Amino acid sequence: MKKKNIFDILSLDTKFKTHYPQYIFQCVLATLTILAILIFLDVLKEAALITALGASALITFTTPHQYSSDPRRLLGGYMVGLMVGFILFFIAHHQIVHGLFANQTTPLILFGSIAVGFSIFIMTITNTEHAPAAGIALGLVINSWDWLTIVYIIIAIIWLACIKIILKKYLMDLISPHVFLSASKN
Repeated sequence: MKKKNIFDILSLDTKFKTHYPQYIFQCVLATLTILAILIFLDVLKEAALITALGASALITFTTPHQYSSDPRRLLGGYMVGLMVGFILFFIAHHQIVHGLFANQTTPLILFGSIAVGFSIFIMTITNTEHAPAAGIALGLVINSWDWLTIVYIIIAIIWLACIKIILKKYLMDLISPHVFLSASKN
């Protein structure tokens, strides 16, 4: 019977044992990147938009060599999400649309879901798939925002992509292939 170590018991990533400095470095890098972004955004007012940037930081710094963290996907996905969210925000908040519904929340729900689906469609046909960018489209439709926020999101995602490009040779993919745990491995 094989002796179990702490990595087996806690189901920790097996690469962590030998690459723990890299894990710490990349997570600290993600933390500092998001810190720089949060310093300039109104965290309470823009919470729904900021969460997408946090998700992008996770993708960028834990899977820097994967398809989803490619700068084309980061930048392109956010451009699609911003454009779709922007357009559907104005449609959802138009007087005519609000006149069609008794409840003011209904158009936000309807056009928010359309924003997600349409941004996914545009991202997939343009090869700019980036999941958090669909969240930006939704966040723009259902939340209030100002133009400075849009500009800052663009700057933040460019900043994130630049850090990834500059440091890519020092970053490793922290994910491991999925391991199926059998019931007999207790």
